[in-house]
Amino acid sequence: MRLSNKIKDALPIDTLDKYYVVADFDKTITTGSSMTSWSILAKSEDVPKEYIEDRQKLYDIYRPIEIDSSLDRETVSKEMYTWFKSHVELFVKYKIPESLFNKAALDKRKMEFRSGAKEFLSYLHENNIPLIIISAGIGNFIEKFLEMNDCYYDNIYISSNIIEFTDGIASGVANNIIHSFNKNEVSLPEKIKERIKDRENVILLGDQLNDLNMVDETKHNRVIKVGFITSETEKYKSDFEKAFDILLEENEDYSDVMKTLFKEVNKNE
Repeated sequence: MRLSNKIKDALPIDTLDKYYVVADFDKTITTGSSMTSWSILAKSEDVPKEYIEDRQKLYDIYRPIEIDSSLDRETVSKEMYTWFKSHVELFVKYKIPESLFNKAALDKRKMEFRSGAKEFLSYLHENNIPLIIISAGIGNFIEKFLEMNDCYYDNIYISSNIIEFTDGIASGVANNIIHSFNKNEVSLPEKIKERIKDRENVILLGDQLNDLNMVDETKHNRVIKVGFITSETEKYKSDFEKAFDILLEENEDYSDVMKTLFKEVNKNE
């Protein structure tokens, strides 16, 4: 684990009531080798093969755009909206049932926690630290994953793409589409704003440079940025080292994060 010099004096934290956590989900709370919540259905034997083929066509078109650093942010953001919207339309076109979403979510082989992440969520809950998950993934799967692992606590709020169903069949997405380039535009409900209004410090967790946009640093007293390197992002490691205050390699886990961030964790050992 690499710790930047500029943040060392702020750690470990002993004023928990002044902090809340904003986190990405796919490959941040889950392992780098886990499927993303968008890819879970594609591995199901129960979906039409036409859906899988059309989904792959979209990926082949838009994934290169997503990672093309030569394109400006506004252009990529528009393309990502089109990609995500088109994918949701495939759920509707092929009449994917809610029962299939639920069945796919129960397959524990598809997503798993990073080591120590479940304990991290428990610690936040026990210490009344709000956790806002902002994910460009599918919120239905995120909710089911947390419920299945008995850690969808009352301090957790999920802002993600929630697939809606009419008569048990996919019919669209609730609210606005969230993709990897518009996480900074997420609007929190008033009840969440009320819960964090006196907490001027943020711990941000992400596995992509775009995740840094989940929080506007100018509106907070302190933002501690924790990044996770995966095999896919290893080639951008130098950029991650400049951007994140705490950086973990693929094989490092949340126990290291907790020991670094929280004074109480060290006291209790």
